[in-house]
Amino acid sequence: METPIKEHVMKTQTLLSTAILLAFSSFAMAQAPATATPRIDKREAHQQQRIANGVASGQLTAKETANLEKRETKISTDEASAKADGTVTKAERTHLRREENRANRAVHRQKHDAQKAPTAS
Repeated sequence: METPIKEHVMKTQTLLSTAILLAFSSFAMAQAPATATPRIDKREAHQQQRIANGVASGQLTAKETANLEKRETKISTDEASAKADGTVTKAERTHLRREENRANRAVHRQKHDAQKAPTAS
């Protein structure tokens, strides 16, 4: 029969080793894969929302919307191409970020120009 102190030490060791194992497995899970692009994905979603808002408010014409959507499709295609080899390099991320910046400016310009979508009356 084990003594209470020995039993307590064994429980403490088990708990400690479990905590260490959990900490290391959490750290390993937290490491993003080389193809993760959460910032780009977030920007794409935000951009789509801005375009939808522009359509709903009448700030974007059908032609402007089509051109902006074409840009967004190209960014998505370029992102998929960058991920295809299993790693998104720094240069590829820079290229995608530059495309996103240009698309962002294009949305702003188109939403704030003099053209308005015809209203349904």
